[in-house]
Amino acid sequence: MQVRIALELIGKYRQDLVLQAIKLPRSTFNYWKKQLLNEEKMLPIEACIKAIFEENQGNYGYRRIKLALAAKGYQVNHKKVQRIMKKHHLVCTSFTRRSRSYRSYKGRVGSVAKNRVNRRFFSSLPRQKIYTDISEFHYTEINSKGIKTKRKAYLSPFLDGFNGEIIAYKFQQKPTLDCVLLPLELVIEERKNVNYRMTIHSDQGWHYQNKQYTRRIKQAKMYQSMSRKGNCLDNALMENFFGLMKQEMYYRRSFFSFKELELAVTTYIHYYNHHRIKEKLTGMSPVQYRIHTSQLAG
Repeated sequence: MQVRIALELIGKYRQDLVLQAIKLPRSTFNYWKKQLLNEEKMLPIEACIKAIFEENQGNYGYRRIKLALAAKGYQVNHKKVQRIMKKHHLVCTSFTRRSRSYRSYKGRVGSVAKNRVNRRFFSSLPRQKIYTDISEFHYTEINSKGIKTKRKAYLSPFLDGFNGEIIAYKFQQKPTLDCVLLPLELVIEERKNVNYRMTIHSDQGWHYQNKQYTRRIKQAKMYQSMSRKGNCLDNALMENFFGLMKQEMYYRRSFFSFKELELAVTTYIHYYNHHRIKEKLTGMSPVQYRIHTSQLAG
């Protein structure tokens, strides 16, 4: 407080007279003056950190906030980001919880493909390795009499091993074959944009053994790959995506209709593709990274 008063008076009176009047040593004044100037310099950065945190619904920790700051032109040490977040009580709200996956395995009901990926998940080329799976979501319906009924819904996304982008998906109330066939057609459309064979990897669920599904992949001249029986780590990219998605938009909320849940899923996938940055993508979102790399290649 003394230093703030001194700074206001120094504009009107000599500094040595002001410091003598309020009995403030010069060294103490210079030290705290520097601290106050640093605090003022950090104000826009602190505001930016709070904005980034709020825009991402509290899902960003200090590492990704540091990357987001760099994208906005602020080079800030990660320890300083941590201190500012602690000062403003900005705590990442994501937490670990086991993802509820839909168990679609019904034994040998069709053809089982060999595991072509063998946990070599990532690709240096877009649309070369595609991963898919189905996950289960719950919501509650309340009728006019106030009676609550638990309902289920199913998400079937197709994820690109190049940048983690969700390139197609279907969200519906029943796990019918359409759940995988409809987004598969969108993936096949992407086949026209590449001059190499795509591989689609899944577990051994009955959808992926189905003749219509396997026939359509062959018609499109794509490879089919499957995880080993009962080994979820063979499809770790999809497991990671489901876990991340549910941590950030599902577990902390209650949904009271299919439409409400569908809107949340659609909104999140768009956010994940276009805005949610990743450290391994050099601080870019999946779509930003794909566009950036294509421009470098061009």
